[in-house]
Amino acid sequence: MILELQTYLAQKQKVSLAELETHFRSHPDALRGMLNKLVHKGRVRPLASEGKKCGGCTHCNTTAFEVYEWVGNQ
Repeated sequence: MILELQTYLAQKQKVSLAELETHFRSHPDALRGMLNKLVHKGRVRPLASEGKKCGGCTHCNTTAFEVYEWVGNQ
């Protein structure tokens, strides 16, 4: 599945964890584990939320603010 994740990120360039969760029908923690491996290999980098988080309510899906960017070759 990590190869599928890598391919998806390479195609999309920037993807939120929420989008990955929906696309792969996988738990965010499982995806974070794979993303961390790709970050460690220098293929992906996490992006800052750029102030897009709300004021702390519990209505937002926080995985929508967790964004990853493809930076490596496949």
